[in-house]
Amino acid sequence: MTGHARTRHRMAADDKRLRRDVGIVGLLFTAVGSIIGSGWLFGALSAAQIAGPASILAWGIGGVMIILIGLCYAELGTMFPVSGGVVRFPHFAFGSFASYTLGWISWLAVASTTSIEVEAALQYATNYLPWLQRLQDGVPVLTAAGFAVAATMLGIFSLINVVGIRWFARLNNALVWWKLIIICVVIIAFLFTAFHGANFHGGTLAQDHVGGFMPFGWSGVFASIATAGIVFSYLGFRQGVELAGETSHPQRNVPIAIIGSVLITAVIYVALQVAFIGALPAEALAHGWAHIGTSFSGGLDHVAATYGPLAALAGVMGLTWLAVLLYVDAFISPADTALIYTTVTARIAYAMGRNGNAPRSLAKVNERGVPWISVILTFIVGLIFFLPFPGWQKLVGFVTSATVLSFGSGPLAVLAMRRQLPRQDRPFRLPFVHVIAYLAFLSSNLIVYWSGWDTDWKLFVAVLIGYIVLAIHEWRYRKQTPPLEWRAGAWVVVWLAGLAVISWLGDYPAAGKHAGNLHLFNFAESIGIIGVFSLLVMWMAMRLRLPTERVESHLGETDATQAG
Repeated sequence: MTGHARTRHRMAADDKRLRRDVGIVGLLFTAVGSIIGSGWLFGALSAAQIAGPASILAWGIGGVMIILIGLCYAELGTMFPVSGGVVRFPHFAFGSFASYTLGWISWLAVASTTSIEVEAALQYATNYLPWLQRLQDGVPVLTAAGFAVAATMLGIFSLINVVGIRWFARLNNALVWWKLIIICVVIIAFLFTAFHGANFHGGTLAQDHVGGFMPFGWSGVFASIATAGIVFSYLGFRQGVELAGETSHPQRNVPIAIIGSVLITAVIYVALQVAFIGALPAEALAHGWAHIGTSFSGGLDHVAATYGPLAALAGVMGLTWLAVLLYVDAFISPADTALIYTTVTARIAYAMGRNGNAPRSLAKVNERGVPWISVILTFIVGLIFFLPFPGWQKLVGFVTSATVLSFGSGPLAVLAMRRQLPRQDRPFRLPFVHVIAYLAFLSSNLIVYWSGWDTDWKLFVAVLIGYIVLAIHEWRYRKQTPPLEWRAGAWVVVWLAGLAVISWLGDYPAAGKHAGNLHLFNFAESIGIIGVFSLLVMWMAMRLRLPTERVESHLGETDATQAG
């Protein structure tokens, strides 16, 4: 048996009990459905407030950055079509310590995303079911009844996943068609009902406040990529990687799902941003772009404008029927994404159990091929996230930064695998691999930096908590836990510590120093610093990567608990 044939045999045995019931349309629609969640409902307003009309550029640039990252995962996902790939690829290339760190970050991100999407759905639903949420110091929080509804929704999503991935894919396909139709209807209705071209170069009122096409400069454009929900909206491309072990013909389906989902939604999001800006009435710009959510005309309720901007704008334009559709979709779209992330969170926990640096019971699957213990854990953790984080905006920056950080290992794993397994069969072989991998890794680091110190310090504290959990796990299960392979994963500590220091010294958030960062270098200088730092970390990761024989050992590992 040849080297690549042996590897394929091992990978088949690795996830043999996971059902391959997701076809090309199912996988693509899972990614598209995950991308079109709550982000588009909030993102158009948030991006315009931070970047003005230049937010159109932000959606395009954000899409390119995510595609660069996705291309790296297209090669990895077709080489090793396993579930939980974002966690398992660094395990193969850099060992248990690296995969645990990135798995912990990724798991927190996706687990909290499920809760965010449920709360986004209930937040919009509060407009016609006021007993779901109440305002506390200006922030919407779940009532006791709202918490019960949120818990019920999580329970239903978990039940669907336990029943089996085939039923999940069928339900999701129908919901994605609904979401695509609604967002296209919004774009067409806005464009043909009212389109004010003057809005794109300053508007007709308060010129001193509006400031032209790019009122906040490039700094505002890039800040909006990280903090306005733009990158957050694209992160659903990961489903093409996470469910690679459960799709037929992964060598064809995975690249199409990853790249196709970002391209499709990028076109939609840019069109939506253009339609939103063009539809804004002149009075909305009276106090500048930063205040457009509070200055709609027509006696519109301020809270409705802030938390339901698209529906609010439709109401101002006299499109009552569209506002009703948006309020309905504002429940369906986030709910569908929450369903998807319930699936993905369970798969990441499954992957960590397979890697051996988390309890192996997480990798147990039922007769339907579902990691049922991981699904139960996902449900419990989702409930916990409702308690300290009651609102969508409170967690979007954290989720964005955490998820992109977990993706950062993909470009490094691609380069490492080119050296470790040069003769491995690659159904999708990434061209210009060194250039694209570097740009993808740089994109990840820049997005984390643009999220701002106020968000990043919380993320790095969460990483430290993860290391405490790892130490406890090592102490309790030291006889069953495989070697952590500290040396091969040492670059991860340098990477995270370096990003923390750069974020603390840098100028994001740019307004004032209330966030605690020092503002020692400007926007242009930060790109150069992060560019050099990214090269240093890549060099270190390549030097410390696992030897080929150890990679082969990881690929050939069997999990005795999987049979249970």
